[in-house]
Amino acid sequence: MSLDNIITLENAVIAVNDYIVLSDVNLTVEKGEFIYVIGRVGSGKTSLIKTLNAELPLSEGSGMVSGFCLEKIRRKEIPLLRRELGIVFQDFQLLIDRTVESNLEFTLKATGWKNREEIKDRIAEVLEKVNLGYKGYKMPHQLSGGEQQRVVIARALLNDPEIILADEPTGNLDPATSEEIILILSEISENGRAVIMATHNYNLIKRFPSRTLKCEEGKLSEANLSEAELDRLIQNE
Repeated sequence: MSLDNIITLENAVIAVNDYIVLSDVNLTVEKGEFIYVIGRVGSGKTSLIKTLNAELPLSEGSGMVSGFCLEKIRRKEIPLLRRELGIVFQDFQLLIDRTVESNLEFTLKATGWKNREEIKDRIAEVLEKVNLGYKGYKMPHQLSGGEQQRVVIARALLNDPEIILADEPTGNLDPATSEEIILILSEISENGRAVIMATHNYNLIKRFPSRTLKCEEGKLSEANLSEAELDRLIQNE
């Protein structure tokens, strides 16, 4: 495994309840790479992400994620792996009964932070990175969808992870807001973190091209999409 490879899957089989979703998966992801994962609903995009964060066990083959061996990982090691990962969901999963700052404080305390000043400083730092430094006192329902998603990205950055896994992070957002989210994720990638983003938004891929993987017919492969192919996919969205 190269020192720059932060994720490696070799001959991996990804399954849900013994149903094989993807087989013979071979993948390497380097630090600082930005990767799209495309495919139809049910093609394996989310299952791939859930395998990388050990929510789904690796059925066969081998996998390394941020130094953790997926086929051998023990239950008590999974929280340690997840501290190296930042997860961005489509549906936000914010605690609706507390402020933005309290949401982030909850996550820090859950991952072992205890010093109040350090917690306060880290929250201010990540909110500044997503241009929400002035909205920490707001409740989630007082924010737009795009602002809520930026809070989710801030939450994902709290423990300075090496990898961001984003599952349809722009799925509920309008085109302009979706572009804002992509620009934030791209900047995170440029700062040395690997970003893997499952999406069906081909307009974004056309506007912000990057390495693209495709889940199709039980396989994961490189998708070298031409502009004409992207235009066809956009028309069929």
